[in-house]
Amino acid sequence: MPADPPSRPLAAPVEPVEPVVPKPVVPEPVVPKPVVPEPVEPGTRAQSRGRPWARLAAVLAVAPVLRLAVARYAVPPGAPDRTACPTCGTPLALDRPWPALGPAARCPACRSRVGAPPGTVEVAVLAALAVLVSAGGTPGEWAALAWWLGWAVPLVFVDAAVHRLPDRLTWPAAVGVQVLLGVAALAAAGPAPWLRAAAAGVGLALCFAATTLVLGRRGFGLGDAKLALGVGALLGWYGWPVLVLGVLVTFTLSALTSLALLLARRVRWSSHLPFGPFLVLGAVVSLLLVR
Repeated sequence: MPADPPSRPLAAPVEPVEPVVPKPVVPEPVVPKPVVPEPVEPGTRAQSRGRPWARLAAVLAVAPVLRLAVARYAVPPGAPDRTACPTCGTPLALDRPWPALGPAARCPACRSRVGAPPGTVEVAVLAALAVLVSAGGTPGEWAALAWWLGWAVPLVFVDAAVHRLPDRLTWPAAVGVQVLLGVAALAAAGPAPWLRAAAAGVGLALCFAATTLVLGRRGFGLGDAKLALGVGALLGWYGWPVLVLGVLVTFTLSALTSLALLLARRVRWSSHLPFGPFLVLGAVVSLLLVR
């Protein structure tokens, strides 16, 4: 008989595998750390907030000095400098009378107007401050511009009032600009910009003076030439193109103003307009355009 086939071993029962369920990850709560403010010294925040007002007050404190310069030198050519109220003779000085040298510009004795119109010098001082903030530059350049603006403000008012640019205002403005630009050259810029500024100032002044010698009263006055000495130095410091731009802007502003006054019948073709305010404004606009 054939042998029986070997019996196969029975397979072991397979145990069911439990599915692995991932445990949810619970983020740990983040506890914010308390922010401890840094200790502030008493009065520091108040000082930082009041600093712009302090600067503004310091700038406006210059206005009485400029008003005194306008009142003193805004006299016809050949007349002595004004030292008192033209109506009642009250003396004019920085310590007296204050209303005459303040924004009201009125003599305290007779209430007549003294010097520049009320509020105009203060507005011009604020405009000069805005120009200084916008221009920037090195400390030497900033000081030269600030010095020149301090003399240019009364020069504009005096020339607009009596068509006169006194030497006591034009010469200090020009010499101070040259000296301060020389300090800037020694500090960092080198001699080249200062030499160019000196040549530009002298060259522009000679051009204005030449019109006086050739055309007489129809040309520019010698006061304009002395004012151009400082203007040319300021513009020439930044390059010859800036000087040319300043001259173009100056004559453009003068031509447009003259045309507007002619159309309004405020002046005639034979009228002579003061050129000093246009020269100052042209220099300021040019400096703001190139900075």
